Amino acid sequence: MAKYDLTFDPPVMNAAGTLGFAPDVYNQLDWSQLGAFITNPISLGARTPAHGMRYAAYPGGFLLHTGHPNRGLESVIRHYAGHWKRSPLPVIIHLLARSPEELFSMVRKLENVDGVSGLEIGLAGEAGGGMLEPFIQAAAGELPVIMQLPMERSADLAAVAIQAGAAVISLAAPRGILPTPEGKLVQGRLYGPAIFPQALKAVQELVRLGLPTIGSGGIYTQGQKQAMLAAGATAVQLDASLWRAAGTRILT
Repeated sequence: MAKYDLTFDPPVMNAAGTLGFAPDVYNQLDWSQLGAFITNPISLGARTPAHGMRYAAYPGGFLLHTGHPNRGLESVIRHYAGHWKRSPLPVIIHLLARSPEELFSMVRKLENVDGVSGLEIGLAGEAGGGMLEPFIQAAAGELPVIMQLPMERSADLAAVAIQAGAAVISLAAPRGILPTPEGKLVQGRLYGPAIFPQALKAVQELVRLGLPTIGSGGIYTQGQKQAMLAAGATAVQLDASLWRAAGTRILT
């Protein structure tokens, strides 16, 4: 993948938050099966892990609430820039920003970092379409931009994102709420095979609108990956399925 290109070969990558901040050479994954590496979400300042219960299972998957812990952009760059430069894969930095001004500052810090091939920008679940254009404009520059949208709202927001300058859309895991054993409610993102039908529907809707889309959500098998690509996805992102992968096979 060239610096200004977002063509992935092979058309498979990890989703943000699944494999850390740089490819780990000691990980048993066969990195040749991925066309790009996406970092864990990175904020301008440091973030600590979420408090309280962070995991809850349900039939067909699980809910996860992490708080996106990271040491902050400048510290992450100091620690991982060398790894990005030596990475066997193109590296895409996933950014979390609270405002367009904050995002603008973060993007400028990354544009001259060797080994960074693109950006993926997250969007808060409650954010409206009016926030998309300022955020994408703030991210515009030397690096191509993937705009990650809430899966459940992607059909309403994706056209705005592409028109504002995003190169392609990716889908964030849907949000949900589950009760804890004590009867309290925990919020977080939903993962697991049960998400796949919803994810495939979202991809199909965006492709029908002529919008370039990276498919993700509940992809655990080669057949599901192929179904996403057959629906018109330009590539797919894998999430929880990577945590059980070992050896040479990423998908069963």
